Order: sequence, then structure tokens, then C-alpha cells
Amino acid sequence: MEALFSKTLPPAAPIGEIWEVVDREDAQSVVHTGSLRGRTLNELWTQNRTQIFGSDYEHHPAPRFPLLIKLLDARERLSVQVHPPASVAAALNGEPKTEMWYFADTQPGALIYAGVKPGVGRQEFEDKISAGRVEEAIHALPVHKGDSIFIASGRLHAIGDGNVIVEIQQNSDTTYRVFDWNRTGLDGRPRTLHIEESLACIDFYDHSPTIDRIQQGTLANCDYFKVEKKELTDSTDVAGTRFAIVAVLEGGLECEGKTFSPGQFFLVPAGGGSVRPANGKATILRITLPV
Repeated sequence: MEALFSKTLPPAAPIGEIWEVVDREDAQSVVHTGSLRGRTLNELWTQNRTQIFGSDYEHHPAPRFPLLIKLLDARERLSVQVHPPASVAAALNGEPKTEMWYFADTQPGALIYAGVKPGVGRQEFEDKISAGRVEEAIHALPVHKGDSIFIASGRLHAIGDGNVIVEIQQNSDTTYRVFDWNRTGLDGRPRTLHIEESLACIDFYDHSPTIDRIQQGTLANCDYFKVEKKELTDSTDVAGTRFAIVAVLEGGLECEGKTFSPGQFFLVPAGGGSVRPANGKATILRITLPV
């Protein structure tokens, strides 16, 4: 994240995740400049919703801003995990979570893991957990820079090493870890697993995960978010009567006198100013909420 996106990271500490747009009780995005400087994302959502986000969201039921957007840097493959569907989340004392990944950079041979292989039911999966062989039950999919994948709640998944990812998700911090590749954590002990919770969430009929290779257009459009990839060569109104969050992938972008570089994220309010490439061309993700 330092080399690709010029992020300032704490020295001598392994940093694998940055929350770029967040409204959680323990973490907040904060306005940097202008008349609303110092206001949190939660304050904008609860006190200035129509002004910032548009009248279409005036009666949105979410008490907090409904999205959480992250940058992930996987130097090692992450644990095999699952997020709870809405139908079981409350019973498990968790929050439902559907997400999507955009691969901002990948190393040669990079993989991700998603979905269960045909013929693998709950009992066989439990047997593979006990034997430490979960890898045999999950698809390994090659990925490249510019690819994306939709991870619905209930989809078994893991990020392989060598991936830098923009993750757009429901505002949730619930993850159930079912397998950690038979390794120990930083403290030398096996990491905590959530076997029963995971088994209650996994969609054992999710047999055919696919990697999307979309150069431009809609990457994901579901009940929780819409994500579009756009190549900009001229001034563009990305918000209109509703807000938009912009993630800069390549090139520079100018908006209201500010210049944004790759790896930077910013919110354009409803009726906000247009954006334009700083050097003739820019690639962005445009992230919005459905109405």
C-alpha cells in the first residue's frame, strides 16, 4: 500500500487493511476541509443526510452509513471464512455482510478461493475441517489486476497471497473463520475458529463462483451497493442528485480544486462539483447506494 498508493503506514508493523470510508462505533471517516471540516461520516448521515446524500435517501432505515470501504493487502493468504446472511445473522449475534472485491494489483500466480466444490455437503465439509483438508473443498481461482468478484453473504471464501484489493461491503464487521491453513498466529498459537457459526452460514449450493473481467461498466449491482468502473477522459458529473464515493485507481483526478491520486477515496455530495482527469485520463470506481 506504500509502494502502490503512497500510504503512510506505521513502521515495523504488518498492516494488511485500511478502512477508507467508515462509519462504525469505533472508527469514523472525518471531513478534511471546507465548511464541514471535522464532521464525522456518521454526523453527515444522521444530521445532513438530504444535503449530502440526496433526498432519495431521506428515509433510508440504516442508523449508520450503510457501506464500509477498505483497502486490503494480502502478503499471505488469509483464513477461509464466511459472512452471515441476514436470515441467520441476528441469531448468531452478528451483522449480515455481502461484499465485492476489485483487484487493484496482483502478483503473478495470485489466487483467491471461493464457493464449495460440487458434491461437498455439510458432513463432508465437517470431515475435511477435522482432517485439516478444507482446501480440497473450495475452488481456487486465478486472478489478475482489473478483475473483480462478488461475495454474497454465505459464500465461503479466502484471499490468496499477492493481492491488493478494494473491498466494498455492507457496514458490518462480522466474519466467521472456519479454517486457517493449519498454521499458527503471530503469537505462535492456532487462531480462534468459528466452526459452528460458519457451518450455519455457508451456502453449500454455491458451486460456481466466477471472476468478472470487466474493463468498463457495472461490476456489482445488488440490494446493498452499486459499483461501476469508469475510464474518464473529460469532466464528468459522478453524483447528480445523489452522492457518489469515488475510488481513484489510475491517473489523477481533480474535484473542487483538490487533486486525488491512486488509492485515494472521496465522497462527492449530491449536486456536487464535477470531476476531471488531472492528466488527460483517469480510472475510477464509482460507488453508490441503491434507492
